[in-house]
Amino acid sequence: MDNREQSSAEEQAPTPPERGLFHIWHLQGSSEQLCPERVLLSRPVVQAALGEHHGLLLTQEGQVYSFGELLWRDLRIPASHPVLEVTLLGEMVVRVAAGGFHCGALSEQGSVYMWGENTAGQCGLTERGTVTNITVSEPCPVSVVDNDVVPPAVIRVVDLACGREHSLALSSQNELWAWGSGCQLGLVISTFPVSRPQKVEHLAGKQVIQVVCGAYHSLALVRSLPPQKYNTHNPPKKRERGQSPHCSVPEREELVTVDDSHYCPLGVELSEVMTDESSPRRIGPRQRLQRGGRSAGSSPGSVASLCPFSEDRKQRNLPGSGHGEAEPLTQPDGTPMLCPLSGWRANKNSVFPDEVELQSLLQKLSGSSLETQQTTGPGDTDSLSSHTSDDSCVSSTPPFESTIKSQTINGMSGPYSFSPGCLEVRLSQEAEKMGLQGLKSSSLTNLNQKGQTATNRRRSLPGTPTHGRTGSPRRRQPCACKPSSTGQTQAPTLEEAGEGLLSLETEVWSWGRGSEGQLGHGDQLARLQPLCIKSLTGEEVIKVAAGSHHSLALTAQCQVYSWGSNMCGQLGHINSPVTVPQQAKLSDGLRVWDMSAGQSHSLLLADGDCVQPILLYCGQQQEPMSVQSDRSHQSQRSCQSSPQRAENYTVRPTVLPFCIEMGYINSVCSGGQSCALLLDHNIMGFISAIHELASRERHFYCWLSNVKKCLLTPLRNRERVCPALGESCTHLFFSLCESFVRLSVLIGRHATSLSYFLHNLQVHNVTSLPLLVHTEHFLDIYKEYCSAVGNFQVMGGFQTLHKLSIECLGSQQAMLAQLCVADQPASEEANLVSLMYWPLQHLQQYSRALLKMAACYDVVTIEYQSLQQGCSQYEFLSLSLMRRKKEAETTFLFWKMHSGKNTEVLRLPQRRVVCESTNRSLTLLNAGRFSNHWFILFNDALVHTQGAITSQSLFSTHHVYPLTCLWVKPLTEDSSGLCAIKITCPEESFTLVASTPQEKNKWLQSLNQAVDQVLGGGVQSSSPVLTAMSRTASYTFTGEGRFKDAQYTGGWLAGRIHGRGTMKWPDGRIYKGIFKNGLENGYGECIIPNKVLNKPDIYEGHWKDGKIHGFGKYKYASGEVYEGCFCDDQRHGYGMLSSGKLARNSSSVFIGQWVQDRKTGYGVYDDITRGEKYMGLWLDDQRHGSTVVVTQYGLYYEGTFKENKMAGSGLLLSDDDTVFHGEFSEDWTINGKGVLSLTNGDSLEGLFSGEWSTGLKVVGTYTKPTVAEPESKDRKNLFRMGQYVVPADQRWGCVFDECWSRLGCDAAGRGERATAWENIAVAITTARRHSPDLSRSQSKVLESLEFIPQHGEPVTTTNYDNIRRYLLKACETPLHPLGWLVETLVTVYRMTYVGVGSNRRLLRQAVQEVQAYLTHFYSIVRFLFPGLPDDGGIIPDPPGSPTKSRCNSNAADQGSVVVVSCSSLLLPLLLPRLYPPLFTLYCLQVEQEEAQYWERILRLNKQPDQSLLSFLEVQEKFWPVWMSILGEKKQIVSSTKEACFVSAVETLQQISTTFTPSDKLLVIHKTFVELTQEVKPMLDGDFLWCMDDLFPLFLYVVLRARIRNLGAEVSLIEDLMDPNIQHGEMGLMFTTLKACYIQIQHETNT
Repeated sequence: MDNREQSSAEEQAPTPPERGLFHIWHLQGSSEQLCPERVLLSRPVVQAALGEHHGLLLTQEGQVYSFGELLWRDLRIPASHPVLEVTLLGEMVVRVAAGGFHCGALSEQGSVYMWGENTAGQCGLTERGTVTNITVSEPCPVSVVDNDVVPPAVIRVVDLACGREHSLALSSQNELWAWGSGCQLGLVISTFPVSRPQKVEHLAGKQVIQVVCGAYHSLALVRSLPPQKYNTHNPPKKRERGQSPHCSVPEREELVTVDDSHYCPLGVELSEVMTDESSPRRIGPRQRLQRGGRSAGSSPGSVASLCPFSEDRKQRNLPGSGHGEAEPLTQPDGTPMLCPLSGWRANKNSVFPDEVELQSLLQKLSGSSLETQQTTGPGDTDSLSSHTSDDSCVSSTPPFESTIKSQTINGMSGPYSFSPGCLEVRLSQEAEKMGLQGLKSSSLTNLNQKGQTATNRRRSLPGTPTHGRTGSPRRRQPCACKPSSTGQTQAPTLEEAGEGLLSLETEVWSWGRGSEGQLGHGDQLARLQPLCIKSLTGEEVIKVAAGSHHSLALTAQCQVYSWGSNMCGQLGHINSPVTVPQQAKLSDGLRVWDMSAGQSHSLLLADGDCVQPILLYCGQQQEPMSVQSDRSHQSQRSCQSSPQRAENYTVRPTVLPFCIEMGYINSVCSGGQSCALLLDHNIMGFISAIHELASRERHFYCWLSNVKKCLLTPLRNRERVCPALGESCTHLFFSLCESFVRLSVLIGRHATSLSYFLHNLQVHNVTSLPLLVHTEHFLDIYKEYCSAVGNFQVMGGFQTLHKLSIECLGSQQAMLAQLCVADQPASEEANLVSLMYWPLQHLQQYSRALLKMAACYDVVTIEYQSLQQGCSQYEFLSLSLMRRKKEAETTFLFWKMHSGKNTEVLRLPQRRVVCESTNRSLTLLNAGRFSNHWFILFNDALVHTQGAITSQSLFSTHHVYPLTCLWVKPLTEDSSGLCAIKITCPEESFTLVASTPQEKNKWLQSLNQAVDQVLGGGVQSSSPVLTAMSRTASYTFTGEGRFKDAQYTGGWLAGRIHGRGTMKWPDGRIYKGIFKNGLENGYGECIIPNKVLNKPDIYEGHWKDGKIHGFGKYKYASGEVYEGCFCDDQRHGYGMLSSGKLARNSSSVFIGQWVQDRKTGYGVYDDITRGEKYMGLWLDDQRHGSTVVVTQYGLYYEGTFKENKMAGSGLLLSDDDTVFHGEFSEDWTINGKGVLSLTNGDSLEGLFSGEWSTGLKVVGTYTKPTVAEPESKDRKNLFRMGQYVVPADQRWGCVFDECWSRLGCDAAGRGERATAWENIAVAITTARRHSPDLSRSQSKVLESLEFIPQHGEPVTTTNYDNIRRYLLKACETPLHPLGWLVETLVTVYRMTYVGVGSNRRLLRQAVQEVQAYLTHFYSIVRFLFPGLPDDGGIIPDPPGSPTKSRCNSNAADQGSVVVVSCSSLLLPLLLPRLYPPLFTLYCLQVEQEEAQYWERILRLNKQPDQSLLSFLEVQEKFWPVWMSILGEKKQIVSSTKEACFVSAVETLQQISTTFTPSDKLLVIHKTFVELTQEVKPMLDGDFLWCMDDLFPLFLYVVLRARIRNLGAEVSLIEDLMDPNIQHGEMGLMFTTLKACYIQIQHETNT
């Protein structure tokens, strides 16, 4: 071995640490003679683990040391000089574990390293079916891989435990993995050893928080979960053969029931015993291994014998089991006698579905032989090694074959060989037949998903399996949840749910061999799979430990349960049976908080009378060596299945005297015949402060548990508690019990956390104390408990409860007196009150402990600041709760003094009395001479009683004024000298008069403080203070008025509703929105029930002075929806009404002007049912005045309506261009004179009658015009459209009026400009504040619009661009008044000209309407920016600025000017939104011309380029000769097509992608530029276009561009282009395009 590996720790660092000191001793002599040996290491030890004859030490820097008999290296290292495991120097080890004869280590990254004996595969380094090494001399990694997922995942391990022949690992997902040999693995398999870690499927879906290993059994601490939290999903596809399904809790409990018939679903039971003809089994110590990894008793050729399931053995058969039942033989002491087994039997409740499967199972398991008897070595009292246990699973140690004689079982005989102990039985899938399926692998908690901050926070608590360290070993964050120093125990996992403290709801599961009852299930059967120990459920087990053949469980009440082998008294009691958990016998006043178990002893760490912990020991005490040698010869011949009973041992845990002088012990560990401990020196009193805090907390939890057990639980379960206490007090008592339980659970979890906090105190950061990490949770629990006790006391519950306690406890009254801790004697009832209040005094212990710890740090450190802050918080809470206690006592005495029927109405649990006006210290101003007034100030209300007789607690009437809605104002003393206080309430105000100025100050201070307390302030002041005038509170109105019986929650200002709030009326009305001065004012939402239709009306919009006023949306119960303006609860102004959602037979939409809830003015009515659209004037909800009506059948009517009917002169056009002008009397009914013009030009004039759709009667003259006769001017005017149409500038005045109103103007242009800008800023700011769901871009737009631009300065070309940009942003959001205007204009335009309104005869009206929009819009913009000129005006450039001419034709020689028009400024903002309906009308108007144009386009484009150029008479000098294709020049030939002037063609095609005439003209201009650029290379020198050359060439470009609807494009540009550029260069280019369009229409291919 390397020399550096043998170097001892003594040679490394000379200075011993003051923390993490390790002491060890062996069981020699009595406890009085023991003297622990100190191991001197230069670094603190954070954990120790002890095996049978060896041990491991883990230092704070992550280094591992070994000592003892290192059989795998053939070394014996004294404990005083441990050697460093140099192989692990590169790893940061955070956990070590020692098995019987092997070792394990866990790195910070979750990797597992194993070394030592590997005969059973316990080091995990063997291949299945063969053994590669029987020893592993150096730590080697073991991969834990989950192959059930795709791709396979490497498991991060957080805890490790080792037995004699098996190893267990706990993953970060709280799942258990096992490898090695034996039933103690919990794996249902039949082949050993298990070389690769496999998941213990029976615990999948459970949250395993701790795992420990005995010699041949295993224990797991599992967090209890509600039944619904267990996985009940379908099982995964991959399953181990014979795997048992998972069940829910009730089903699982049914499976584990133990009765008199020894029903053991997870165990194996013996039915008969083998005869004495079998070879007895070897009983002796494990022999020292020789170098080379081979046992001293084995040969090189015996490797094959190491596998108990070799092929030759598998061929043998075991006869079936008989039907008879035989009791197992026992020794006189009751333990099973070691006899060969003759068979197995299945009891009546066997889980095997039939006997066939059992027979096949027995046949498989019969392939191993008994071991020959070996001699025992001296001093070995443990016979249950891997070679000796009678209930061991198939052993993987080298077996010694022996011939077994044939035995007869139920009449059948045959040769067989037998493997000792319980056989690995594959459980049947009976549960699956019952439909019980479970998830194979599940994780309920991921403890490693938080970041570093969360990790450090969790490390302050016990139980987390995350023991990794981060960063430098010397600078890493300490972990408060390190495992205990015991080699076989681990602190339970941190519970991440809830507040993060350790859960007390746990279960203990066990499996493996059970011959000594170490499994705790009430029998001595082995368990192949984990099984819950039901007797420990609900006992709040926080830690488990396992000795060789016994088990221990520590509860949160500091009690120890033990079971298993008690041959040496290691259980700490002599109770029977030892197969179930029994409490160890502890002296009174001892509270155990750590424990460990060895081979035949138990070691306990407990609190005594002082702060310093004490050690308790029970179990074997070894005798002198001379006595041992005398007995060694006898033990060699003994053949027993149990550990030998020691002659000298202790049964009751006794105190080890040397612990008093040791110091502050923080953890203990045991293993084999050795014990060890870790301790710290008390540095500056810090260690003692931590221990004192933990000890007091454990004592406190024990006290709470006793109170709950002895007092509260019996009282709560008593049947007479409800009638005796009454309904209200019963509810309060149950609330008190629940609060007490919550407090008890918190203290229990905290005490447990502190216990584990102490285990590795040297690496803990004090800031991770649970008291500091979870301060808010502690404060909330204590406040809740104090309120529960106070409420119960105020209602007089303790008087009745005291009587019930006397009846309930009976003779156990002394127990109640013992629980009371009051210093001064008092009545029994007072004792009960003080008993319930006593937990509040424990807060002072917290502040004192934190103060003591803070004194150990410098004031500038983070630790000092954190401790000092925590101390202040707990001190303040203590004082606050003591004050609450005093208030409750005062209130109880007040009600006791003023008891009566009247006062009981005012008595509430949460109500506390502050002061009251006895002796007329306070009265009402101007009160009657004989009137009596009594004022009582409570913590929640001011009560005014009239006709009061305080001595008898009688009064006639009373008023309760909640303090949340009460305003107090002192009145200055006037000449009258009154000391008055004004009280303002929501529905009334009154003045109180005090007798003296001192009384006034007293009442004023009490009132203000009470109001401040109820509002959440809690400020204590010695002088009167004025409370906030503005607040948020709830109130129910009682007086007459609009708000009668309504409940309001929201803002208040000086006694009036003000701000945002919610008002609910009893009839179901609800208003949510803004209030001002007690009325609805601002934006709000209102729901008004409609009892007739059983649906509510819903309004969302603006209010003013309690009425609907402004813009809003009203959804009627009938299905109608109105969105528009209101005035005094009526529809007034612009609005849109949609109806027919519920009644499909009358669907319609009206958009237009309303006056006093009626349609009056211009509006558009779309009758969807009839397919008609009415565009005209209205009066009192009737169509009246000039009108245009279009139908879906193409009819066009313009004329007049009277009283909702067509009446008077009108013009009617049909779809085939037939025109009638005459008199109408009804809708579509003609009656009177008229002229009918047919499509061919003929006309009919005379008297007409009849309906247009059914036929007309005519009396008149038919005229057929001649060809030469021109049409008269009068006839043209007669059929001219537009003569009855409402003028465009008069159509939507209501929309612009609303925009002016939003700017704060009474009418168009009448208002203050500054006010208009302020209204804009307020609207934008309010929208940003009340619209949290705005996108990022919208927020940026609103933010930029909040700034008011410069609007008073003269407009120049510089700031003109700023105005254009501002208008562009303003029109992007409807929250701006201009943006709302644009959005509304788009809405009314689409409502008019989309759908039925898409009639070609409406084009002129549509264009005129757009022009009217621009005119009105520009007037508003000029109002906001008065520096803008009139329409068509000019803006000069500032002096010295560069030329920025918008149009060359308007530039003057003296300087550059910009012509401003409404079309150039506003059309880019408006037309893109109006473009679809407008362009559709243009297309319909030129539909016939467009057809001719497109036919010519298709025909002419069939020609090649040169042919087309020649046809268009383009001069040959302009014909391109070369073309470029992918950068390569090619010559143009006669067959080349579409290769000329490609750039110009593509540019012209972009005209269809633009909206405004200016943009379309710009495209035309770019086309001419591109055309010129392509022609220039063909010509020499300067070149100027002439129309004769340009027109044919441009005509070619237009033809090749193939622009659809070019006629519509030309008409739109012509109608809406800026008049200022019609005669310039742009106008000339446009004229050329128009001429090309006309030319193409008339072009012929000849």
